[in-house]
Amino acid sequence: MSSRIPAQPAAESGFHRTELEAGLSDELASVVSAARRRALRDGDRQIDTAHLLHSLLESDPRVRAVFDGGPQVARLLGYLVQRSIGYGLRWQGAVEDSGAVPVAGEAGWSPAAAGAMERARVGPRGGTGARCLDLLAAIVADPRTRAVEVLRRAGVDVRVLPPRIESVSRSTCADEEWTRE
Repeated sequence: MSSRIPAQPAAESGFHRTELEAGLSDELASVVSAARRRALRDGDRQIDTAHLLHSLLESDPRVRAVFDGGPQVARLLGYLVQRSIGYGLRWQGAVEDSGAVPVAGEAGWSPAAAGAMERARVGPRGGTGARCLDLLAAIVADPRTRAVEVLRRAGVDVRVLPPRIESVSRSTCADEEWTRE
């Protein structure tokens, strides 16, 4: 069985797990863990933005609230499942492939996923506990990612997502403030 991603020296990747995962909230650390398991289970060498999107949609109701209701989320999850079982082979070789070989038994990070994690980690809260909505915002900010390709194929207008993410984030922050009082 040939690999989907051509092998290159691991030193070229430059995306270190400990750096990318430092300062994550418990909820986002759980999403990353699920994305890593999904990548390994699927036989992928790297966690990419589609793995992250899949885990975000499954785990966080605030992320699902950004989209146009249940049918759109179901369609998105359908595309992501097709991809994970190999039906979406046309996504192989897309921009996220770096060719980096991770440490044995662990999925590394695609350049786009690493960039999204870094942007989420140091995002709007100034590095104080990145949240799932921060990662979603970072993922949709790069139009060349696999996750954005999946979103478009599922009929999502990616241009409307940033203001929706902001709106859900604001309402979440207001709810959190209210419950602390």
